[in-house]
Amino acid sequence: MLSCLLCLPLLAQESRTIKGRVLGENNEALPGVNVTVKGTTNGTVTDTDGQYSLSGFQAGANPTLVFSFIGYVTEELSVDGRSEINITLVPDIKSLGEVVVVGYGTQRKVETTGAIASVKSAELTQTPVVNVAQGLQARTAGVQITQNSAAPGGNISVRIRGTNSINGTSEPLYVVDGIQISNGGGVNDVSPLSTINPNDIESVEVLKDASATAIYGARGSNGVILITTKRGKAGVTRVTYDGYYGVQQVTKQLDVLNAIQYAELENEVYKNNPPYADPSSLGEGTNWQDLVMQDSPIQSHQLSVAGGSEKTQLAISANYFNQGGVIIESDFKRYSLRLNLDHQISNKVKIGTSILGSYSVSNRIPTGSESIDGPAVTSSIVGAALGAPPVLIPYKDDGSIFPFGEQSGGTYRELANPLGLAAVMNRTAYKRTLANLYADFSILQGLTYRASFNVDMENRLLDYYSPRSILSQVDLASGGGSAEKTNSNYLNLLHESILTYSTTFADQHTLKFTGVFATQSNQFDRNTINASKFPNDVTANEALQLAIDRTVSSDRSKDRLDSYMGRVNYGFRDKYFLDLTARYDGASKFGKNHKYGFFPAASAAWRVIEEGFLKDKISFLSDLKLRASYGATGNAGAIGPYQSLATVGASSGYSLNHNYNTGLSPSRIPNANLRWEKSIQTDIGLDIGLLQDRINLIVDFYDKHTKDLLFVKGLPQSSGYGSITGNFAEIRNRGIELSADAKIMDGAFKWNVNGNFSVNRNELVALEGGLQEFTVNNYAVLKVGEPIGIFKTYVNEGIYQTDEPILPGSGSRTGGAKVSDLNGDGQITADDQAITGNANPDFIFGFSTNMSFKNFDLSAFISGVQGNEIYNLARYTFENPLGQRNMFQGIVNRWSPTNPNNEYVSGFQGGRLPISDRFMEDGSYIRLKNITLGYTLPKVKFLYNARVYVSANNLFTITDYTGFDPEVNTFGNTNTRIGVDNGVYPLAKSFIGGVQVTF
Repeated sequence: MLSCLLCLPLLAQESRTIKGRVLGENNEALPGVNVTVKGTTNGTVTDTDGQYSLSGFQAGANPTLVFSFIGYVTEELSVDGRSEINITLVPDIKSLGEVVVVGYGTQRKVETTGAIASVKSAELTQTPVVNVAQGLQARTAGVQITQNSAAPGGNISVRIRGTNSINGTSEPLYVVDGIQISNGGGVNDVSPLSTINPNDIESVEVLKDASATAIYGARGSNGVILITTKRGKAGVTRVTYDGYYGVQQVTKQLDVLNAIQYAELENEVYKNNPPYADPSSLGEGTNWQDLVMQDSPIQSHQLSVAGGSEKTQLAISANYFNQGGVIIESDFKRYSLRLNLDHQISNKVKIGTSILGSYSVSNRIPTGSESIDGPAVTSSIVGAALGAPPVLIPYKDDGSIFPFGEQSGGTYRELANPLGLAAVMNRTAYKRTLANLYADFSILQGLTYRASFNVDMENRLLDYYSPRSILSQVDLASGGGSAEKTNSNYLNLLHESILTYSTTFADQHTLKFTGVFATQSNQFDRNTINASKFPNDVTANEALQLAIDRTVSSDRSKDRLDSYMGRVNYGFRDKYFLDLTARYDGASKFGKNHKYGFFPAASAAWRVIEEGFLKDKISFLSDLKLRASYGATGNAGAIGPYQSLATVGASSGYSLNHNYNTGLSPSRIPNANLRWEKSIQTDIGLDIGLLQDRINLIVDFYDKHTKDLLFVKGLPQSSGYGSITGNFAEIRNRGIELSADAKIMDGAFKWNVNGNFSVNRNELVALEGGLQEFTVNNYAVLKVGEPIGIFKTYVNEGIYQTDEPILPGSGSRTGGAKVSDLNGDGQITADDQAITGNANPDFIFGFSTNMSFKNFDLSAFISGVQGNEIYNLARYTFENPLGQRNMFQGIVNRWSPTNPNNEYVSGFQGGRLPISDRFMEDGSYIRLKNITLGYTLPKVKFLYNARVYVSANNLFTITDYTGFDPEVNTFGNTNTRIGVDNGVYPLAKSFIGGVQVTF
């Protein structure tokens, strides 16, 4: 009994408990914080309310507790006899920003020697974007992003440090969790990036110089965008709902003639037989833009779950996105699922997967004709709405669409009712799966091996049907209804074996080696059935066998890319850094004499701030690093498969023994020397930190010379071929990039600003065989010594006035367009054309500001482009009063003997206008892309975080451009025909409200 009593004090000492709570800087509970007793294995993790409890302390002991959490400064506190210890952890800003994603790995930010820019998820999704490229717009210096079409899910082009190709692609390579994908397409195509949910993205790194991109070798010439999706973290499992709903509105309509003005013009054009006896009785007439344009909803709803243990981490999400079109019958819907799973099997083996699946449906309305021909322009819905005569009516008495061919005695039969164009089904369904499976093996200390298997699999089904019901009775007599079904399949398989060794020796030297073997194959197949002349519209395109005329076609392609890569990263005292990279790529697409290409790069950095002569000598200077790089990269995306080979294709057919036959004929001449487009780039950069990194500046100067550009060379007819594709041209891009961010205030009121500014100068250095100029189309040329994207036209000189002599070759008349006789030979010829515009901007910029006070936050984002020209082809069509289509409002002031103005030509049946700089406009703009006001709700039990917000997007644009919007290109992702507006899908502004809730 006595011995038991003696033991009681000891038992009491051993059962002592310490408890407390861990909070973040905003007094929010921090779950998952590791709380350990220093020097022991005794520890625990905070619960959902940030609470912890530790037991087993002896009386009189004074242990130290260690509080650690990813992204926060680790704290140590002595117990000092206390039984309750509460603590607030502060974010470790330095540690949060010290690691960046690079090709095939990560680096501490201080170690980076290349030009790499990072954008976080909150910035990407600040505006309601369909794809990641839209979210990057104006966020990063040196990256020009153009929304070619504002259609839901519409096409977008991305240029990193300028245009790098002529006939190939200038789009960067995208790498999503190791899966390599590409962007491209025409103005009416859905961007491939739109099938990926931007809400799933954690961060984006933009690799710009050769040092950063050479590791991707033959696919790195146009820059690389690395996309990392959200992954689970050890700790409490969180469930988050993130959703918004809003309304979109067209930002502007274009002024056209009303019915009275139109009838007066028609009477002038057809003055020998005026069609309208009393124009003044017609009133305003039909506003066709009002009929085809609408307010439309936009919404997104995402539910995600993330969390895990020390061994297994999981992140899963489901998203529904629906963007209605501001043009009727157009929209884009996306359903997506994402699963990221990581599991530590042992201390030697880790496996994981990333799977992104999406199903998207795009209902498209063709806009933006590539032709300068008026009938072609008015066959797209925007052109049709602008050109539709306001004297006609949209619907019959029974509510059906009223074909123009059945009105006004068939006078306007060649014009399409815009509502009829909207009734055409043009739907594409996309099923896409991106999947990555990896296994990491820790072989020895510092030596790891990763095996990665990736797949990008997509199926597209195009359904098209133009119904009989939109045709006039006369047109139906020759058969009506046309249909198409096209099924396309894409399969991209990629395996990568990555061996990494890293070590530190003599406590001053760091060394890392990365070796990669990769093999990639791309497969594509397509089957198309076209049909026309249907008996009725009942089955649309679901019973093509009912059509009288049917044609079928199919094609298939396959190519392969094998790669070997090595990279060495060396650092000394976190002061001097050297990176060496080399990649050897072999592609099946290129000629047999040039299957392989070698792409080396070298870069170095010097952290001057660590030198004794500077460190702690200038109080306001907190960081100073000088970077330099030089290297080569390639552009394998410049050509498609088989372009180096002799090929045959289906002939147009021939008759033999009174039977029609289809045969094969040669279609391409071989080129065994077809090879990579190669870019040699030099970059010099400077990173500056001021006032303890409250202000950060990044400046880069680059010079990129791209040689062996693919160019189509004409061949003599005697060869039997029209052209051959070869490496015949050179381009140079030079520029300056400046990025800056500042933490202006960081107390109770927080205020941060970010900005970037970029200048790029593009120059065509050489064309094939000393050729100095190559005509692209009626208004665009390639000219040595000039940038790609210049316009060559006649120079407008106004209107021919009464009794003024008309120069031969002008094809004009009194009251018609007048152009300059530049060479003074007394006639108008092609020699009188001159370089009159440049679609490339003088500079681009972006600016954002973020403020918060207590529970409120306010942010704004501005983007701008300055100094570029746009060729407004829509004006060429709708300022030519030739009859039977409506005109822009300015035609009211057209020339006449009593109104001898010098701007708008007189009405003239069948008249044509010269391609002149009259239609060249300044495309500069400054746009308020987004302004958002948010409020974070006070903390309540079971609710980790809740925020509500309202947002306005594309609220206003300051510009002198007269079209729908200055951010436009009718020709989509092309390199040589940029800055052209021929009636593309108009921009919308939106007003949304959203909620973000985490449990």
